[in-house]
Amino acid sequence: MSGLRAHVIVEREHFAVDVALDVAPGETVAVMGPSGAGKSTLLQALAGLEPLTDGEISIGGRVVDRVAAPRIRTEPMSRGVVLLGQDARLFPHLSVRENVAFGPRAGGVDARTARDSADEWLVRVGLPGAGERMPRELSGGEGQRVAVARALAASPRAVLLDEPLVALDPATAGEIRQMLRDQLAGTTTIAVTHDAADAVALAERLIVVEAGRVTQSGAVREVLASPASGFVAAIAGVNRLVGVADGGTWRHGDLRLASADAASRTLAATDGAALAAVFRPQDVRIVDETVTDAGAWRTRVTRLESTLAGVRVHTEAGAVDIALADAVGLAPGDQLRLQVDPADVRFVAC
Repeated sequence: MSGLRAHVIVEREHFAVDVALDVAPGETVAVMGPSGAGKSTLLQALAGLEPLTDGEISIGGRVVDRVAAPRIRTEPMSRGVVLLGQDARLFPHLSVRENVAFGPRAGGVDARTARDSADEWLVRVGLPGAGERMPRELSGGEGQRVAVARALAASPRAVLLDEPLVALDPATAGEIRQMLRDQLAGTTTIAVTHDAADAVALAERLIVVEAGRVTQSGAVREVLASPASGFVAAIAGVNRLVGVADGGTWRHGDLRLASADAASRTLAATDGAALAAVFRPQDVRIVDETVTDAGAWRTRVTRLESTLAGVRVHTEAGAVDIALADAVGLAPGDQLRLQVDPADVRFVAC
């Protein structure tokens, strides 16, 4: 029985969201993409809060939405899906225990059993003894823990996460991320996020959505290591320069790079094939203008970005990480000569 299968088509003002999903029972799939790419629309459609223009949604082996005849349209409350967002959306007039017990009680479980189960879930999410507290007494992180307990206490067929950690401070987000990983194990989950750390920590697979279409999918670390677009390269924190294979190397104009990676050399063996050269900013060096060795190129600084370790210097042809002291006097428009070792370069097909 499939966990969640869907082909979601929703017409928007400037483009159509057209995404196919097949999530195995108990699997967590992360969805990433630029702002406005259609990620939240996808979740809203799966939850029944956004009508389909076309397509079909099946959850737990049961079709809950279909546009083609015979038309099926299951109301959100009857889909067996819970949607968790940035706001915990707890019932303000109910205690923490009654919030968590709400789903089971609505499903016909007697009050005492539902409350006992709620207390068990509060222990599981790290809030033992918090049942009598009111939502207004909770911190943001505590509220999200209660929201997770409330969602899972209802035994959903699938959980949809819409950036639930984005409003939390880094320390709290890290704690909630680990709690989510532990408690969502075995639950079919789709997690929309802007943070690669969320995708790596929570999901087995990553789907990238850009302008309403899936542009890349696969195992999380494999997608981040082989970015198929500038967006994925940005979230993975790597340089991605597009060029062509030429004589066993990668070339773009006068810039030529080699790779020591066997798979990369195989890709570069077909002259004219579209390739992207991928390498980390921390593996790039600023060298003297007299250096003309392979893997060195001249480029212009476009902007400077402060980082925890120093400064990331963005140029017209890649970025380089340098120490704060080395950035003194550097400004957009300056010319630099950069170099990267073939051992640090990988080629991926475009």
